[in-house]
Amino acid sequence: MKGFTNSHNTLIIFLFVLTSCSVSNNPLRLTIKDLQKGKLKDDTSYIYNLPYESGKTHRIVQGYFGVFSHKERAALDFNFKRGTPIHAIRGGIVVRVKEDGDRGGWNKKYRPYGNNIVIEHADGTRAGYWHLQQNGAAVNTGDTVQQGQLIGYSGKTGYAAIPHLHLIVWRFDQQHQWQQMATRFRTDNGVIYLKARKKYTSPR
Repeated sequence: MKGFTNSHNTLIIFLFVLTSCSVSNNPLRLTIKDLQKGKLKDDTSYIYNLPYESGKTHRIVQGYFGVFSHKERAALDFNFKRGTPIHAIRGGIVVRVKEDGDRGGWNKKYRPYGNNIVIEHADGTRAGYWHLQQNGAAVNTGDTVQQGQLIGYSGKTGYAAIPHLHLIVWRFDQQHQWQQMATRFRTDNGVIYLKARKKYTSPR
């Protein structure tokens, strides 16, 4: 944990404990656990890039359905310092950019300040990247981006206890209801579903 302050260390340990005891009743949670353990085999879904530069390593500080703030979210929190470059996990069209938020903290009153980018993919799924720094977007609404392209810089805007990247992928069903998705990622150890508390390196 070199480079972290004592407060960061304490918070991350707290996150580790919480993410190990998620209590969500969402059936997707159990499905994800089986996919992570290899009990369910998935060889047809899209393979996403990690949201950072090739050769870089980052830790997941909160995983799918973590009870800290993901109780009902199939989302991933990457331990990114302020200003860490964010790269597109998949190519598509930028459908939302918010970068004017100038504050954040561990209080729900900060939610409206969370800067984010949303990219829609060719199959209609979307990826959302949250907590960017103010003026931290490197793309504009309507831009076409490629997988692996730089799209912005991480921060701590919105509802966030520490600087990090909150990443979530979802689709809309026929009734236009939001359906969140777990995703496979390409890592230097192969194609896998990511787990909380683990470090992952983006392949070169």
